[in-house]
Amino acid sequence: MFKKILIANRGEIAVRVIKTCRRLGVKTVVVYSDADAGSMAVEMADETVYIGPSPAAQSYLVQDKIIDAVRQTGAEAIHPGFGFLSENAGFAKRLEKEGIGWIGPNAHAIDAMGDKISSKKLAAEAGVSTVPGHMDLIKDTKHAVEISREIGYPVMIKASAGGGGKGIRVAANDKEVEEGFPAVKAEATASFGDDRIFIEKFILEPRHIEIQVLGDKHGNCIYLNERECSIQRRNQKVIEEAPSPLLDAETRKKMGEQAVALAKAVNYDSAGTVEFVASGKDKGFYFLEMNTRLQVEHPVTEMITGVDLVEQMLLSAYGEKLKIKQSDVKINGWAVESRVYAEDPYRNFLPSIGRLKRFHPPAEGKVARGTVRLDSGVREGDEISMFYDPMIAKLITHGKDRDAALDAHGEALDRFHIEGIQDNIPFIAAVVDEKRFRSGNITTAYIKDEFPEGFQGTEPTPEQEAQLICSAAYVHAFFSRRAAQISDQMSNPAAAIRKEWVVILGDKHHPVTIDIGKDGEAQITVNGGKAHSFVTRWQPGQHLVEGVLDGKPFAVKFADRTEGYLFRHRGVALRALVCTPFVADLHGRLPEKPKADTSKLVISPMPGLVVSMDVELGQEVQEGEAVCIVEAMKMQNIIRAGATGTVKAINVKAGESVAADEIMVEFA
Repeated sequence: MFKKILIANRGEIAVRVIKTCRRLGVKTVVVYSDADAGSMAVEMADETVYIGPSPAAQSYLVQDKIIDAVRQTGAEAIHPGFGFLSENAGFAKRLEKEGIGWIGPNAHAIDAMGDKISSKKLAAEAGVSTVPGHMDLIKDTKHAVEISREIGYPVMIKASAGGGGKGIRVAANDKEVEEGFPAVKAEATASFGDDRIFIEKFILEPRHIEIQVLGDKHGNCIYLNERECSIQRRNQKVIEEAPSPLLDAETRKKMGEQAVALAKAVNYDSAGTVEFVASGKDKGFYFLEMNTRLQVEHPVTEMITGVDLVEQMLLSAYGEKLKIKQSDVKINGWAVESRVYAEDPYRNFLPSIGRLKRFHPPAEGKVARGTVRLDSGVREGDEISMFYDPMIAKLITHGKDRDAALDAHGEALDRFHIEGIQDNIPFIAAVVDEKRFRSGNITTAYIKDEFPEGFQGTEPTPEQEAQLICSAAYVHAFFSRRAAQISDQMSNPAAAIRKEWVVILGDKHHPVTIDIGKDGEAQITVNGGKAHSFVTRWQPGQHLVEGVLDGKPFAVKFADRTEGYLFRHRGVALRALVCTPFVADLHGRLPEKPKADTSKLVISPMPGLVVSMDVELGQEVQEGEAVCIVEAMKMQNIIRAGATGTVKAINVKAGESVAADEIMVEFA
């Protein structure tokens, strides 16, 4: 085994590789940019090397700096993680010439399979079914429209060197191709330094299923079953699971054997993933692409097979023979992974950057319904930067079956506490509980189908509503009693505390009566009904009101105490105002505050960089017309006019940075 390796990456994947290396006794070197100087990966590594400014193009993508770091530290090999240089065949070839080990597939395999156009041609030659499309390069926008018409709408415009959901647009007509083609080229250039584009048919009602393969340098290759990654937003995966609810043993075997045949055709000798689009109707499947690297979602495969994929990559790179046979590969239970992103689900999932004022993830290990695993590269106090991917953590749960894994996932999400930035946990929790998702009847259009107007939270079930009302009543009664004790107004606080309150949730008023006994036990009557038994050990300063309601365990997040009490549970977020019956009556008489008219303003929905300003002073703009493009976290976002009007002011220009909610353009 290697004695020392260099990790040419950052964040959670760098931490993930370090953990396996520690177990194997392998020393690690981590490179870092300005933005990552105080990161968890830097703290955990045995050695570190500074490689430059925060933008990846000036640090993590500069080959000379990575190789210099190897020379400085005496590392024997490089693990590239995912993204950055992980699928750069030129870099792999250079390392080979310079005698530096590469913990990934050989350069020929990266060349052949890393390029989406050449990989599809190879797949077709190998007899693998592929999606209809135009595999040659596209000259310009006019050419793209012609090809799209020939293939037939809808089509998918994709960057040849793309990955991670970037450099992809679905177009349903000529206009969308005219807008999408240049946007994809720009994203491809910025993210991959390669602007080659191809177009293929977009399969309706598709499911995204991928096969994990594992090879060595001696011609051995196996598949480690499948992962389903159909829950996607903007072609970026949000929730993954293994195995897939769709596949049966026969289909799994066919897909696995095709994936292995393709891998063997290019002498694949590391961990890699062959991606397919599958039909939910007839289980037919088509080759999409091969990712010649470790995937973000690899933990779900590890959880159901017991195979450490990072360890296998190290062994293969060192020249060891693969000791796992195909017959050894089993499916043990079910695993689910969700990607916790720094984004605001209530504002169309716009990126959210800033400092993690609070970061308390759920505890790892055994829980009632399974096992919890957390892969993260951040700690409380760290900053989520605009320069890199917005991922905060990956939450993985394992159970004996799909329901158990999902139940464990929901419970773990309940115990996740983040402050300082927005996160997508409420959305993930809503999906995990949603009826259609639970049934397994999903497609890559699931989010668009189930949340057509975006995510605005979910309505609480009667059980959730009872949890929220009782928690609000208990917390308020606790604060009231403590205030009375501090002011020395009560000789016997427990006896003198007010018992009758009104909990206002939205426009609903819920009269409650609360009797608090010893050790956090209370009897709470809501709306004059049957008294609830409420038991909790909650104390001020704790972000979680956790306890037992009517014999059932529960956990409700207590987010803040401004303008009432903000509680979150699964996909529900409600602000509870607790007051006396008299104040509640006055509250119900308050006039509604009128909403500000922002229809004649174009406001930046996120912090980012203005890539282009596409309108001029005095220009008449139609509702829905593109006004400018703002780039944030490596994604380009087309900002459109919310109303028809004439441009009277342009407050920013291309190349300038904008803050969230900054007014960029004003209409007469």
